[in-house]
Amino acid sequence: MGDSTKRPVLAASAACFRDEKLLLVRRAVPPRLWTLPGGRVELGETAADAARRELREETGVEAEIAGFAGYREMMLPDGTGGVSRHFVILAFAARWRGGEALANEKELAAVEWIEPGALGGYETTEGLAEIVEAAARILRG
Repeated sequence: MGDSTKRPVLAASAACFRDEKLLLVRRAVPPRLWTLPGGRVELGETAADAARRELREETGVEAEIAGFAGYREMMLPDGTGGVSRHFVILAFAARWRGGEALANEKELAAVEWIEPGALGGYETTEGLAEIVEAAARILRG
């Protein structure tokens, strides 16, 4: 077997909505972009459960997962033309059920509830707007 650090990491995130507003977070570590709360899927955990757990751990928000909104891949350059880290992120639509959003300062620099149409004013991870649109469609039913 090869070196496991050279493999993509499976992660999950939640596009959580509360009263038509989206929960957006800004990472505390580079690349410090605005994105959805999320993180690694643990062994034996479903991706949807990971999205809900990461949302709770990072922000204190409890949510109900409503469906799969899509996936994105993020590859971080290593400075020599290669890739240092590769993430495959499964994104889920979620409805807020409780808790007030606060930044887990170890991981997040900021949290905001925003109108989805305002995403253009934020420096976000690639493809975030499409994931948010898909999540909003799922929640509208």
